[in-house]
Amino acid sequence: MQVYADNAATTKMSPAAIAAMTPCFDIFYGNPSSLHSVGQAAKEKLEDARSRIAGCLGCEPREIYFTSGGSEADNQAILSAARLGERKGKKHIISTAFEHHAVLHTLERLKKEGFEITLLDVRQGHNVTAQQVRDAIREDTCLVTTMYANNEIGSVLPIAEIGAVCKAAGVPFHTDAVQAVGHLPIDVKAQNIDMLSLSGHKFHGPKGVGALYCRRGFPLVNIIEGGAQERGKRAGTENLPAICGMAAALEEACAHMDENAAKVTAMRDRLIEGLSKIPHSALNGDPVNRLPGNVSFCFEGIEGESLLLLLDMKGVCASSGSACTSGSLDPSHVLLAIGRVHDVAHGSLRLSLCEYNTDEEIDHILAVVPEVVEYLRNMSPVWRDLMTGKRQFIL
Repeated sequence: MQVYADNAATTKMSPAAIAAMTPCFDIFYGNPSSLHSVGQAAKEKLEDARSRIAGCLGCEPREIYFTSGGSEADNQAILSAARLGERKGKKHIISTAFEHHAVLHTLERLKKEGFEITLLDVRQGHNVTAQQVRDAIREDTCLVTTMYANNEIGSVLPIAEIGAVCKAAGVPFHTDAVQAVGHLPIDVKAQNIDMLSLSGHKFHGPKGVGALYCRRGFPLVNIIEGGAQERGKRAGTENLPAICGMAAALEEACAHMDENAAKVTAMRDRLIEGLSKIPHSALNGDPVNRLPGNVSFCFEGIEGESLLLLLDMKGVCASSGSACTSGSLDPSHVLLAIGRVHDVAHGSLRLSLCEYNTDEEIDHILAVVPEVVEYLRNMSPVWRDLMTGKRQFIL
């Protein structure tokens, strides 16, 4: 049996997404910027997709800008708010210590330009609170940017409360919602979100396409110059097949969100209950406010890379954290941010589920993970030192 349990890295495309993309290759193949009939037919498909995505987020179609994915959307949102703040003499930005690197690296760039960055602590409950945001806001704060849900440990942040705090303070609020869109109910107006990033391949759409929601009236700056596409804010011929596939996937995900969440949450909770029985293990992330499909554990005395390779040999595709940093030998910055020490953070496992997973697959995971953990511990000199008392257990 092969079990794909790495849906936080990418999802399998849905039949609905594939069906929506196919006509764009041979019927609606025109350039949406062309004035002739073939181009205008493509433009109609483009604007229909924009309207459908806007409907899923509770915004206006003209507030949706298509991008290459969540990372580009994050960059454009943060840099736009920074440039606006700079013009007003405000150069302070608030974020969290466990953001995706698309956010953290952009903030590092701005720090070199003289911006002051406050990263909120996430050790308490593996999450942040709206009160932390309120306490951190200053007169010169030009942006609050927090993820909607953490990609590694699954914590879901109190977005509506943070949005209300930002609105009351007159501070723009951006959320990296790449892991949340299609899985959690979102209404950008009701939640006081000014900008939101999403990526199609996280909810059974294609890779290489995403979108940025930007509240009407907020001035975006260009990070890609060239043509006048996307109302002059994102140059480059639109990837119509991918955009149509993303719109179809998102509509389907939102239409079945409640039933999918119930199914996936039940499987998630079975995994958490079963893996918690492994001695000297710990669940990462908020145990209550958590993505339906996220299971993140640390197992003391083993290396995550060996765990992943052996699980793959037994038919389980998993990860130790973000796919964007899978080539790094350093422990996850997310796990370090929530207070895991280096030795423990190295022994991490992330299982991320979707509605395509089955109860039989959960049974298989629960059978092989304890077996592999025990096997690796029996080979580990670190585990031997822990068992003989030469080292003290942390978990």
